[in-house]
This record gives sequence, C-alpha cells and structure tokens, in this order.
Amino acid sequence: MSAAYPWLVADVGGTNARFGTVSGPGAAVEDVRVLSVAGNAGPAAAVRAYLEGQPAGKAKPQSAAFALATALDGDHIELTNGAWSFSRSATQAELGLKTLLCLNDFEAQALSLPRLRADQLRAWGAPPPATGDVAVGTVMAVIGPGTGLGVGGVVRAPGRWLALPGEGGHATLAPADDFESAVLSHARREFPHVSAERFLSGIGLPVLCRCVAAALDQGEDVSALPTEQIVARGLSGESPACSRTLDVFCAMLGGFAGSVALTLGSRGGVFIGGGIVPRLGERFFQSEFRARFEAKGRFQSFLAGIPTALITDTLAALSGASLALEQADA
Repeated sequence: MSAAYPWLVADVGGTNARFGTVSGPGAAVEDVRVLSVAGNAGPAAAVRAYLEGQPAGKAKPQSAAFALATALDGDHIELTNGAWSFSRSATQAELGLKTLLCLNDFEAQALSLPRLRADQLRAWGAPPPATGDVAVGTVMAVIGPGTGLGVGGVVRAPGRWLALPGEGGHATLAPADDFESAVLSHARREFPHVSAERFLSGIGLPVLCRCVAAALDQGEDVSALPTEQIVARGLSGESPACSRTLDVFCAMLGGFAGSVALTLGSRGGVFIGGGIVPRLGERFFQSEFRARFEAKGRFQSFLAGIPTALITDTLAALSGASLALEQADA
C-alpha cells in the first residue's frame, strides 16, 4: 500500500473525535482539532467539518488512518459507545481518499507508546525505558479509562512495532477484598456481566458510585450524578460516596492493570491513557493503584519490576495512527 501525503489521522472515541494532519515523511501531527461525535452524523461529516476549518489553499488529504473505539471486522463499522455506524469503503469513496486505514483506537494508542516523549508522561516511580533501549520481543501495554475502557499492547519486532489490539476492557472484573465484593454484588443486580469497563470508565463511574453508596449504606443518594460531578465531589471531599468511589476506582484499576501486565508479559511498562485519570491529579498518585498493581501473590516481584506511567497528553493516539500508516506504507 502506498499512502500518499498529506495524511489525515483521527482518534475517535465515544464522545470526541480528534483530527490532525501529517504533511510529509517524518513530520509531526499538526492542526489538531477536537470535534463532537454526537454533533456529526458520521466520520465523513466530521472530516468535512474539520477540513472547513483549515487554511484556504491547503492540500486535501490523500490518505487517512482512523483509530476507532470499537472492534473491527469487515467493512461495516459501528462504535461501541457512540452513534456512528458506517461503511469503510463508502467513507473512503465519499472523501476521495486513495487510502483509508481503520484500526482499533487502542491499537493506535499502543502504537503511540514508542514515540512518547518524557514531557507526555508522568511515571509512577522509575520511568519506563527509552524506545532505543527496548529490546526486540519486549511488550508494552496501555489501558485507557475514557468514555469506555480500552486495552492494547505493542511488541518490538525487527525494524517495526507490532500492535496487539483487543477488547480487554470487557473482561470480567474481579474484587480484591470484602468491600469490593459487596460493590460487585450490587452491580450484578443490574447487569448479568460486570466487566472492567462497567466500573472503570466514563460510562462506568456512575454505576460504580451507585454501588459504592449502596455498599456503604449511609443513605447518600448519588443516583443522578454524572461522571464529572462524581469526580469533582470526590476530589473536594464533599461526598463520602464519591470520595470512596475514586479510591475504589484507582485500586481496581491498579488490580486490572496488573492482570493485563501478567497476561501480556509487558516488561516494557504499563501506561495509563484516557481522559479520566489525568483529572484526578495527585489523588491518583496517592491512591492504592501501584500497591494493587503489584499485589499478585507469588508474582509480586515480577510486577514490582514493571514500570507504570500516566500518559498526560490526550492526543498521543494521533501519532500512533500516523505510525500505523507509516508502517503500512513500508
């Protein structure tokens, strides 16, 4: 496949679609703009809206890579937590693109890991190794609580990086103590399957908060609170249920991240992406996340040697989409 320049790259979640352009070989992603998924009928409409905001006379994109928050299988694509449902081939034709590459959003997020700079990260303890120091065969993993919960990995191969896409956010969530068992018990009254995404995401935090409040049994009504208010009230301390929810969220995220690290053998690090954790600020780094990450019994020492870091740049996946096009063109 020959991906002609300029490139259009996009990172499409359940809430926002982020767009940028790559002007030529080795160029950084530029002209980034964030659009609402719900505010556009589909990817073609969103691309047109993005291009309308570009300077007059700027060259029209010839190739594109869309990172999409859903599992991909065939030509028809439907977002898991968003309203878009479309045909890849029809969208390519409508936009007049020579190449349209569609990939899972956490495939792109994983491919962004090799290009992350120190100023795009905040490490928990020892920093992850620099890309040049990563040996062939080394795996890195990324977990992203955003609208949903994404999971992906990337492995260094000779001359390239291979993404390991998946839908790990829908794996069954496990409790680590009696209180979490009680919280999960309340969730099972609503849902036959309690996945990690059911709690550890933007759509999941209200569910988690309701279940935490029920388990605390202190009479606090949190049933109408959206994610933004749960985070704000939890950080301020004005709501005991919301505050405990943030503690449980960070702890369970740590346990889940440790399970991903064991599953993938991600000695190169586990990175936390998505838009929720950066909002927690110091609360995250004062939480039980890292302790629970390592709390895997006989494999505690294995996990103690794996670095963890927060991705502070919410636009990082665009560089991963660019790398996907670059490698497809190699």
